[in-house]
Amino acid sequence: MAPSSKAVKQAIHWMLRLRESGNDPVLAQQCERWRNTQHEHELAWQRVTSLQQDLDLRAIPGAGVALQTLETSQRSLHRRQALKLLGGAAMIGSASWLAKDLDTISAWTSDYATATGERRTVHLPDGSLLQLNTRTAVDLAFTEQQRMVRLKHGELMLTCSQTPYKGQPLLVQTRDALLEGFEGRFVVRQDPDCTRVSVSQGRVAIHHPGTGELQWMADGQNWRIDAVGAQRLAQVDMDAAAWADGLIVTRDMRLADFLAQVSRYRHGYLGCSDDIADLRLSGVFRLENPDQLLQLLPQTLPVQLRQRTRWWIRIERVA
Repeated sequence: MAPSSKAVKQAIHWMLRLRESGNDPVLAQQCERWRNTQHEHELAWQRVTSLQQDLDLRAIPGAGVALQTLETSQRSLHRRQALKLLGGAAMIGSASWLAKDLDTISAWTSDYATATGERRTVHLPDGSLLQLNTRTAVDLAFTEQQRMVRLKHGELMLTCSQTPYKGQPLLVQTRDALLEGFEGRFVVRQDPDCTRVSVSQGRVAIHHPGTGELQWMADGQNWRIDAVGAQRLAQVDMDAAAWADGLIVTRDMRLADFLAQVSRYRHGYLGCSDDIADLRLSGVFRLENPDQLLQLLPQTLPVQLRQRTRWWIRIERVA
């Protein structure tokens, strides 16, 4: 359940009052009582504090101004208007830094979401297991008529319950496809231009609109789905399910593609010069500290790290 715009604005109000008071203990108790009054209040508080942590308000110019602007607005803002205002104000001082993190704001209106570098496990009402990767947002629609997970952005792993649930199919909806999972496990990732599906166990069906036909994806297969259709991938350069164990496992992967994957788990800019983009990399890398992971690259490739700030890292060829 997503909190109402009223509850979100109240949570922002409490956050600002606490910051301005230096976390006064009496005010903190009053805020605690407000949070305990309704479940929606606590949910709104968690969403606002999660966004604050992800943006790191102390480090990003304009983010604090954004919250102040929301608080002092003289007219009631619809949630979408408020989010646009927050995004716009924060970007005044950090447009390039924040550009790829705007998806985080959609967490306010999602049933479940993760911030940058976060992974989360959710036990669904039917006994299925839903795991969310970094920067992911989903909505759930579990009713008497259907079981559906809507992937708004990011990546999920779904382990289907082995117990039948009222005869309802277990569906995953993305921008490009409607998928039906059967006994087993599969990964779904929403890329800017397509949906990627990797089946670890069991089988998954693609529902084709209009015709009602099903296209089957079997155990061990990887697929790419876009507006044109579904295509099975003969080879992949990364284990699609390894992130659930906190790993990136690559097989002859381009360095530029590897850095694009690592950048999903950290803030700021991460890239490489064009002359080393096609260098190949194979190995197992742990995700808990992406910046530490990058320190391993010069041990296996003829590259060096050039770091201007905590948020800006570029990989270049060794001179």
